[in-house]
Amino acid sequence: MSRHAFVTGAGSGIGRVIALKLAEAGYAVTLAGRRAEPLQAAATEIAASGGMSSVLDGLDVTDEAVVQAGVSRAVAEAGPIAVLVNCAGEAPSAPFEKTGLDLWNRVLGINLTGTFLTTQAALPSIKQAGNGRIVNIASTAGMTGYPYVSAYCASKHGVIGLTRALALELAKTDVTVNAVCPGFTDTPLLDGAIDVITGKTGRTADEARASLARSNPQGRLVTPEEVAHAVIWLVSPAAGSITGQAIAVAGGEVMAG
Repeated sequence: MSRHAFVTGAGSGIGRVIALKLAEAGYAVTLAGRRAEPLQAAATEIAASGGMSSVLDGLDVTDEAVVQAGVSRAVAEAGPIAVLVNCAGEAPSAPFEKTGLDLWNRVLGINLTGTFLTTQAALPSIKQAGNGRIVNIASTAGMTGYPYVSAYCASKHGVIGLTRALALELAKTDVTVNAVCPGFTDTPLLDGAIDVITGKTGRTADEARASLARSNPQGRLVTPEEVAHAVIWLVSPAAGSITGQAIAVAGGEVMAG
C-alpha cells in the first residue's frame, strides 16, 4: 500500500504543485481544500499520470470539527497519514492602521490556527505511520518583515515558531517537523500583491511583477516547482535528521544565521 500524504490548500498554487509532485513520487495523496472544482482538476491530472489521489473538499482549516472529521475520513480511505503538508493560506495586503480585527483574525485563523488544528488532528495518525513528516509552508515573511502585510508576517512567524516547538517535542520519535519558506513565488496568490502595487503606484502588472522579482538577488520569481522539490527532499528518508528548520527558497533574499 502506498504511503499517504495529506496536503491542505491543494487546489492551487504551491499546494497544487506539491500534491502533484508527491503523487509522482508514489504517494497516495489526499487533496484537501475548500473548493471542489480545482481539487478535482488536480485529481484528474494525477490520475492521467498514473498516480493516486482523493478529493477532500469543504475543508475549512479554521473549524476544528470539520478538520477532525476530514482527517478521520482521509485516514479511513487511504490509511495512516505519513506526510502532512500544511499549505492553506491567505495573504491580503493593508496598511497596519487599516488592518481591521476581522482581517487580522481571518489571516491568523487560516495561516496559523489552521496549521495548528490540522497538525493536531493528524498527529496520532502520523505517529502510527512511522517515519512521519510534517512540512509547514511558511514564507520569508516568517523570517523577516514586509510592509503592508502585518497580519501575514505575524501568522507566518507563528508558523515557524510552532514548527520549532513541535520539532523539539517530537525529536525522540521518528517524526520530523520543518517549515519551507518561499520568497515571492509565481502563483495566483502573488496576483493579489501585484494588484495592490498597481493600485497604489499606477505601474502596470508587468512592472509590478518585475519589482517583486528584484527583491530576489537572483532577479526572478521563485517557481512553485522549486518549493515542491524542497518539500519532496524533506519528506524523503535522506532528510531524517533535518527537523525544526525554516528553509528559505528565495534566491538568497533571506539568509538564516
